[in-house]
Amino acid sequence: MKWLPFQLLMPGGKRAKHQVLIFHRVLGAPDQMMPSEPCQEEFDLLVGTLKRFYNILPLSDAIERVKQGTLPSASLSITFDDGYADNYTHALPILERHEAPATFFVATAFLDGGRMWNDTLIETARRLPDGEVKLPFGSRETSIISSMDDRRSFAQLAIDYCKYLPISEREERASEFAALQNNELPTSLMMSSEQVRTMATSDYAEIGAHTRNHPILAECNDQEAEKEIADSVRDLTHLLGRQPKLFAYPNGKLNKDYLQNQTRFVVKAGLKAAVTTDWGVLDRNTDLMQIPRFSPWKKSPKRFVFDLLRARYGIL
Repeated sequence: MKWLPFQLLMPGGKRAKHQVLIFHRVLGAPDQMMPSEPCQEEFDLLVGTLKRFYNILPLSDAIERVKQGTLPSASLSITFDDGYADNYTHALPILERHEAPATFFVATAFLDGGRMWNDTLIETARRLPDGEVKLPFGSRETSIISSMDDRRSFAQLAIDYCKYLPISEREERASEFAALQNNELPTSLMMSSEQVRTMATSDYAEIGAHTRNHPILAECNDQEAEKEIADSVRDLTHLLGRQPKLFAYPNGKLNKDYLQNQTRFVVKAGLKAAVTTDWGVLDRNTDLMQIPRFSPWKKSPKRFVFDLLRARYGIL
């Protein structure tokens, strides 16, 4: 039995409003380069707290129950984007222990030893020696590196510059940045194909598509955008032996990261629903090709839950 006040504040049925959470990673230990990403201990505490207050549903099931008007009170779904290996090694065991299902959206080009461009920037900045360093593109801003905070700020500067570049230029700039130091960068950050296949057999994991190369779809022409979506669906269908049902737009904000008319490519690829990163709730009036997601990013599980309640009523 969930906490009664939550059941009253968030009724089920035809009036229900379902919330969808977004995560990316669950780290083995806290990391100053990625302070917003939870470690295993924090994620375990958070999922345990959510289980006490909420009915956690697989996203595909929640979508069907919204259509039918049969959602339970205080319901939510958990999702992960990108396909990091720690989703399999760290997040999934915690979810299974708490019997909490999640959907994992995988960018298929990075499986089996690939590395996302932003991780190239982060892991390069992590390894920079102390001293003065210049960003090798853009304004060529000079920074003094003497702490992990400096490295994180320098990486963010590069990320902000590169995020909305075309894929080929983005990769070129990431390579220029990587050349600032001589250490090898990790090649095990993303899941392997075998890990994705094994994850898909869990009762608490569903695999969704997330494009192949994680482009900003709003910066793609129609042919490029359609190909990125369709190819990711084909990759996962080949890998898993069945077609995924769900899709997540990279970065995910309407008009900034994807365009309204690009939802037709999701439909054409045979997907049943898609999620964004715009905040909001899923209810009977929601466009299933643009389901909102939410993350308050609070370290305190109780504050996290409280902010979820506030977000449901649009007062956050």
